[in-house]
Amino acid sequence: MQVMYKRPSALQETYFKYCGGCGHAIINKLIAEIIDEKGWLEDTVMVWPIGCSVYADQYFKTDSICALHGRAPALATGLKRARPENLIVVYQGDGDMVSEGMSEIIHAAIRGEKFSVIFVNNAIYGMTGGQMAPTTLEGQITSTTPYGKTVEQAGAPVNMAELISNIQGCIYSERVAVNSPRNIFAAKKAIQKALELQKEGKGMSFVEILSPCPTGWGLKPLKAIEFIDDNMIPIYPLGVFKDTEVDK
Repeated sequence: MQVMYKRPSALQETYFKYCGGCGHAIINKLIAEIIDEKGWLEDTVMVWPIGCSVYADQYFKTDSICALHGRAPALATGLKRARPENLIVVYQGDGDMVSEGMSEIIHAAIRGEKFSVIFVNNAIYGMTGGQMAPTTLEGQITSTTPYGKTVEQAGAPVNMAELISNIQGCIYSERVAVNSPRNIFAAKKAIQKALELQKEGKGMSFVEILSPCPTGWGLKPLKAIEFIDDNMIPIYPLGVFKDTEVDK
């Protein structure tokens, strides 16, 4: 019998502990598939943050290390400079990156550090109780904005893919989503391109992924998928914001 699909061999034989309907599991699987297809298992080092993916070192067979809150880009800088032959993948959520670690990611981009960033944007602090994040939408209800976020008090949502694309050291920036088969396919292509650019010795590559958080949003999984289409994509449009390979 022909095998049509199997668990990526880059993953451990264990189940994901993410909440039902969470996008992290999809994103983890996509990264593992790419590692398998490219034969990069022995070369890859994953840098995990404090957040929902903090236990992902138990899911991957790659080398990995957990960074302090927001400090994954700083840790990745040291790894990539010490071991430039390795594929360094920084995986961060929106609270971790845009709140606790904004200066770290911006200055890594300014320096043009040659690693790849997978940025998961679910518009909320997922692991720590569903608090407001810098990416939380205007009017969105969270555990710390029970009456809805206001721009006057907390500022407008931060569009990281656009922001970082304006920095010279970032050579590729794209925003994708994992709320439909079509978008998941596009997300895999974007992640693969980001990793390939790193393998070519280019500057920072950045992929922002809109991801559902049913638990944090207080929604059923299907409603969470609809929330991305109806509420997130109008504020965080999908697309390529910088690609120096194309813009030459």
